Amino acid sequence: MKQILFVLGFLAFGTMTVSAQGPVMTFEKTTIDYGVIEKGADPIRHFKFTNTGNEPLIIKSGKGSCSCAVPTYPQEPIMPGEVAYIDVRYDTQRVGNFNKQVTLTTNETDSTHTLTIKGEVKAPPTQESVPASNGGK
Repeated sequence: MKQILFVLGFLAFGTMTVSAQGPVMTFEKTTIDYGVIEKGADPIRHFKFTNTGNEPLIIKSGKGSCSCAVPTYPQEPIMPGEVAYIDVRYDTQRVGNFNKQVTLTTNETDSTHTLTIKGEVKAPPTQESVPASNGGK
């Protein structure tokens, strides 16, 4: 009888632990590689995530590691099972390699997530100067 009560108590505790999970932000991927792109190319990339927890997820803030990486995130709560996106805009007018982070603060137990964007913006090819035609003279 004591063993049965012990097992039932253990199962009840385990169920309470699982039900106390709260919101959980689960990303499809946390790094997006733009690859090699031309100056002025499409600046926005999308990070897909799901609230795999059992309570509404609230994103409190999102901040890029520089002013060249700007996140946009849902302002309303993301319900359990709901899919949403974090959009990150990189300034593709800046030529060169980049590796930037976006930090999100949420209402989860582990309240921060770091997303990474990286790639290389190539300068447009320079036009070679062509001598003016003298009209065949």
